[in-house]
Amino acid sequence: MSERINSSQETMENEEKIDTADELEFNYRGLKAMPYIIGNETFEKLGAIGTLSNLLVYITVVFNMKSITAATLINVLNGTTNFATLPGAYLSDTYFGRYKTLGFGSVSSFMGMLVISLTAAIPSLHPPKCGKASTCVGATAWQMAILLTGFGLVVIGAGGIRPCNLAFGADQFNPKTQSGKRGIDSFFNCWAIGLGIPAILMFLSCVVFFVGTNIYVKVKPTGSPITSVSRVIVAAVKKRRLKRPEQPWLSLFSYISPNSFNFKLPYTDQFRFLDKAAILTPEDQINPDGSAANPWRLCSMQQVEEVKCLMRVIPIWASAIIYHTAIVQQQTYVVFQALQSNRYLGNTKFQIPAATYIVFSMLSLSIWVPIYDRIIVPFLRRITGKEAGITILQRMGIGIFLSMLTSLVSGLVEEWRRTKPMIGIDPRRGGISSMSGLWLIPQLTLAGLAEAFTAIGQVEFYYKQFPENMRSIAGSFYFCGLAASSYLSGFLVSIVHRTTARIATGNWLPDDLNNGRLNYFYYLVASLGVMNFVYYLVCAKWYTYKGSSNTSVDSKMVEMKSEKPPV
Repeated sequence: MSERINSSQETMENEEKIDTADELEFNYRGLKAMPYIIGNETFEKLGAIGTLSNLLVYITVVFNMKSITAATLINVLNGTTNFATLPGAYLSDTYFGRYKTLGFGSVSSFMGMLVISLTAAIPSLHPPKCGKASTCVGATAWQMAILLTGFGLVVIGAGGIRPCNLAFGADQFNPKTQSGKRGIDSFFNCWAIGLGIPAILMFLSCVVFFVGTNIYVKVKPTGSPITSVSRVIVAAVKKRRLKRPEQPWLSLFSYISPNSFNFKLPYTDQFRFLDKAAILTPEDQINPDGSAANPWRLCSMQQVEEVKCLMRVIPIWASAIIYHTAIVQQQTYVVFQALQSNRYLGNTKFQIPAATYIVFSMLSLSIWVPIYDRIIVPFLRRITGKEAGITILQRMGIGIFLSMLTSLVSGLVEEWRRTKPMIGIDPRRGGISSMSGLWLIPQLTLAGLAEAFTAIGQVEFYYKQFPENMRSIAGSFYFCGLAASSYLSGFLVSIVHRTTARIATGNWLPDDLNNGRLNYFYYLVASLGVMNFVYYLVCAKWYTYKGSSNTSVDSKMVEMKSEKPPV
């Protein structure tokens, strides 16, 4: 037993000297690789988001779906697209690496958008036009099958691209140098460049990505990080009856594999139950290299701290679900608002397409990001002394607050739209309000600003707070939050639609918004946002950043190091 403890102590003394041979061989190209990676991200967003933003109008007008059905389908599609990032990240981190996963995802996205484009171009692949008929013919089973095939390919492509692209871009910078750290920070503010529309640009995405093959840093997968998480939980359960040591940062089993490229983490006193997974007992066997013979019974303190990092992130992640639910409405029901508003530009005969109003949200995001990165951050840096100006959690909190305002403004604008006189009739939807569609810009601008703070902040937060071997999964966490919010939004729309159809005020969400109460629905989402904001503040106050440690623990370690050895 004493030999094992001595071996463990020797490992602890030498673990800071461990360096990864693979990392030393990397030739970091930094900004030289950025045009290809950001180009891939840009064209993927131009193709994917542009296609998805127009799908709501497309499936209601061309595939003759009812508004409530179309909104539900889009929410499910968005949710599935974002959830696919989790298995994509797992396959990337465990088997294929980010480069191969990105390449496969790019090709799949292009094929999916091509299939969707063909359903519009070939008349036999979609139902006949309704015209002014009171009844419309829906899509046949095989027409829907082809459309859903296109959706499926887009889902697979997004599952490969979205969790890997940002992490792959950050891989190109050396995280141990000051210039590399600043490059990573700026890179996270540049990812929002990808906005827009057509499928052909996804083909350019594939070309641009593969052109940069020879200069990329390609970090090899190091096995399943989920297995390490599972081992810690299983080992902690097996040793649940053991007493936790008084000074765990000194007595817990400490071993770091020479092949690991994760940074060493200090001990933290949150989720202390997990510490038991690293308690060394007489039954535990140690290999000659210092590793545990049975990794499902004994884990290192480093592994335990990595699991704690993951568990600390989950409450923050949960708050993003309600936040995104507010933003999702600016991609669905705002289109229906635009369809029943005056979309003519001034006194001209040019009518702005309803789906393109979402561009104003993207514009506010794109305009604000460089202003924030180049002007606001340096200004705040001089005041606060922090490298990023404000903490990531503060940045995300501002975005969550703005999302509340977005829903509130959306409700007020909808109230005004309904009170304005009608200038025409849409045979399928009802009266068209004389309110200019440009009045939808304030709510869309707020949504874009909220995304600039919270969405970009989330991506950076997950990347920096997850262990290094889980960075693709960190990227997928953002999209899993989007997935959950899309499913929640679809569920909320369905519940409100069914519940309000039986009350005196009538259905809040009918096809004809003039007969509904969409403004009430926006106020409901705003109310959820208020509760979510309070919840987020509590979680942010409790959160401990990766690499930080409890003050009392730090002071005890300093005291012990300062003690003179007995003479």
